[in-house]
Amino acid sequence: MSEQTGQVYISVIIPSFNEADSLPHLVKEITDVMTEKKYSYEIIIVNDGSTDNSRKFLDNLSASDKKCKVLHFRRNSGQTAAMMAGIDYSKGEIIIPIDADLQNDPADIPVLIDKLNEGYDVCSGWRKNRKDNPLIRTLPSKIANYIIQLISGVKLNDYGCTLKAYRREIMQDIRLYGEMHRFIPIYASWNGAKVTQVQVNHRPRQYGKSKYGLKRTVKVILDLVVVKFIQAYFQRPIYVFGGFGLLSFGLSFLTFIGMLYFKYFGGKSFIQTPLPLVTILFLLIGIISVFMGLLAQINMMTYYESQDRKSYQIAYTRNME
Repeated sequence: MSEQTGQVYISVIIPSFNEADSLPHLVKEITDVMTEKKYSYEIIIVNDGSTDNSRKFLDNLSASDKKCKVLHFRRNSGQTAAMMAGIDYSKGEIIIPIDADLQNDPADIPVLIDKLNEGYDVCSGWRKNRKDNPLIRTLPSKIANYIIQLISGVKLNDYGCTLKAYRREIMQDIRLYGEMHRFIPIYASWNGAKVTQVQVNHRPRQYGKSKYGLKRTVKVILDLVVVKFIQAYFQRPIYVFGGFGLLSFGLSFLTFIGMLYFKYFGGKSFIQTPLPLVTILFLLIGIISVFMGLLAQINMMTYYESQDRKSYQIAYTRNME
């Protein structure tokens, strides 16, 4: 829809942490692309608790350009929280996140939008020719992407590429934590969205240092396990804990039968084998597991009925009507 109707068609979201040197160039490049294509748009920059000159630049930018909207976090909350805040405050029918470090190329934005116009709900950028350290960045990324594909069943070559395009409707009910922003295409695919990818340009970093590393790759894999668990069992946690409890009950029964066998056919009293203790142990584990499942089920129901809570804190905003 056009701006005349009070709607913004495209929301470009920039999570940023200590990227004061890159931001002026990035905003100009995005503005040039959006103007050339005659898109109706807004640019939302989320200052994730930066300690450089980002705050001053962004306040000046928002004062001079009403299309540039700014969220200042009280403290550093991470890229996922910054992206979630940008999505929460955005108005666009198409949402496009992009890294603040100038390595994503804004010239690829129209390519992503064209894919959505073909009928897709998500278009993910694929940095086929990456300009990063192959040992520290590229290799761990390839390993992580392979594991993510294996576990999720969603075939994308580059989950870590921030440059993506989403239809707004698929983002409505998604809440993100940890490093889960890269899993949005997985959530979308599991919910029936049409997902595709296109090759995008990747540029060397010009300013500052990368904030990614091996530690982040480990976090991504652990978050993926959480995502898979949520997808399979979040609405019915009793299936997990209850299933484990029933297994323990079964093992308790088998050890009890073994205990009786040794008593009446093996010539050993109950106190001569550890089976009575093992039987009681499995029985207790089963009872505890079932009750944990019930508590998790109640907690899940409470979660759905509780008020929405955010994973970030806003200090103040600019141009957010």
